[in-house]
Amino acid sequence: MIDEKKCKELPKATAKRLPLYLRYLKILGGSGVSRIKSKEFSEVTQVPSATIRRDFSHLGELGRSGYGYDVPYLIEVFNSILNTQEEKRIALVGYGNLGRALVNNNFRRNDNLKIVCVFDNNPELIGKTFDGFEIHSMDEFERVSKEQEVAVAITTVPSQYSQSAVDVIVQSGITAILNFAPDRVVVPKEVHVQYIDLTTELQTLIYFDENLIKS
Repeated sequence: MIDEKKCKELPKATAKRLPLYLRYLKILGGSGVSRIKSKEFSEVTQVPSATIRRDFSHLGELGRSGYGYDVPYLIEVFNSILNTQEEKRIALVGYGNLGRALVNNNFRRNDNLKIVCVFDNNPELIGKTFDGFEIHSMDEFERVSKEQEVAVAITTVPSQYSQSAVDVIVQSGITAILNFAPDRVVVPKEVHVQYIDLTTELQTLIYFDENLIKS
């Protein structure tokens, strides 16, 4: 049974792993696996079994000792928590190399996540169509994002322009922002910003890889 109160108080590290768990659970379910133990799931996800059990315990009693976890039930639970049954329409800010890559991919692994509009302040791009998207000016952000019923914004602009871009996004009423610039931005407390710093992630990967080799 899901503990609704616990779900609202999930540690950030646990919350970040939930989409990973759901992805592999769907793969398992599609392969006909109906039951799995934490040790087996650990081998699939490369997440330590103790971490999996701890993460799952934050959500309530999802399994039984000696039996493991019911895969279809876990898929239902994580779908509910992550709201993956409901379409999330996304605005992309910044049509540089990273922005183009995101548009070309457009969350093919998840039919309920979809980039629906693209923005940039480059006058050479504004008004033109690339990859099926018209590039809008940031001056049009509030109008277009409301017309497209956008729920989430992704910004790929450089750090020096990140705050001004986020200010425009927040002004439109969007409260969920994924920011690819590492520098922190100032937002109201009701706005949630998730940062992706590719340099930091790569340095962390190299650190663990080198220390694993040494050990």
